[in-house]
Amino acid sequence: MEGNRAPNKDWLPYVLPIALFLAITFAEGKAPEYYVWIYFAKIIVVVGALIWAKPTWRDIQYDPKLVVKSVVLGLILFAVWVGIEKYLNYPHMGDRSAYNPFEKIPDAGLRTAFIAVRFLGLVLVVPFMEELFWRSFFLRYASNSKFSSLPIGTHNEAGALIACLIFAGSHPEWISAFIFAVALTILVGRTKSIFACFVTHAVTNLALGIYVMSTGSWHLW
Repeated sequence: MEGNRAPNKDWLPYVLPIALFLAITFAEGKAPEYYVWIYFAKIIVVVGALIWAKPTWRDIQYDPKLVVKSVVLGLILFAVWVGIEKYLNYPHMGDRSAYNPFEKIPDAGLRTAFIAVRFLGLVLVVPFMEELFWRSFFLRYASNSKFSSLPIGTHNEAGALIACLIFAGSHPEWISAFIFAVALTILVGRTKSIFACFVTHAVTNLALGIYVMSTGSWHLW
């Protein structure tokens, strides 16, 4: 019977990991003295949620032909992000934790562990989680609520604009984030590849992390 069908929850595996990520990030701001331990817990919880959501991983299909162009785009977007944040004075939407592990963590072992986990989150966990949510799920969902009926990379202009604006609004550096979102929306539209978006995002974040560590620009993470 039609009325006895279970509700369609195709969206849940895409949404749960990032919802948990945002909830725990909120907790970080409420208890800054426990930031290191909350961050460790966040990565463990989000990785667990991503493992639970493993069926969504099928959206990230490895394609060696896209690696080089994705790496190049990632480096370009890193340069754009840093350039805007360095030279354009504009009001930001909140602040990041700006956590300096060399100042806040006196124990060398714990500091090394934190930096390693921080880069794990920055370079692998966050790009994986966000590309599944933003470019695979939400971009299609904003275009058509029956998102699973749309091939990856299929979206309309209104859906793309909504997705880019919300992505930008979820970052303090909203101008940089909007440009980043537009670039990845174009990328997924042309390549039909979440893998390309993941590589681009990972490279941007890796370069940003190295930049933060080497220059002490802690406000960027």
